Amino acid sequence: MNLRASTGIVMEAFDAVERRDGQRLAQLYHSGVEFHWPPSVPYGGTFRGIAAQQDRSRTVWDQVWDPLQPTEQERRMDPRVVAATEREVVVLWHQRGLQPAGQRLDMETLGLYGVAAGNSPGRRCSTSTPQRCSASSSSRDNRSHWPGSS
Repeated sequence: MNLRASTGIVMEAFDAVERRDGQRLAQLYHSGVEFHWPPSVPYGGTFRGIAAQQDRSRTVWDQVWDPLQPTEQERRMDPRVVAATEREVVVLWHQRGLQPAGQRLDMETLGLYGVAAGNSPGRRCSTSTPQRCSASSSSRDNRSHWPGSS
């Protein structure tokens, strides 16, 4: 797999997430995909396999974010590749949301995505806010409020 193919697959997965196209994501994900979410969010932890992303016995990403992203505006992630090799792609993207009371969230998120051979995204997807990836952090008021904040 070359650099263009690895970044293309990851960006195609972002597009499918924005469109909430679960069928396309299932086609793109490697059967052994792993998701590593920060423990501070309700869906936090490490989960393996496509089925783990649909396991309703625990809180999963879409259960938290679908109600907070009622329109395309909130679902828009504006992903941008910031570094890549044939096997890993780093993407800076926006997590947006809208609470019923009208409070908006727009936070930058940094994700590391592994890419497997062939045309499937990789075995490892890790995401974090930039503050967790950097010793120096600039704080915005809305970054610590929701979801999973105390």
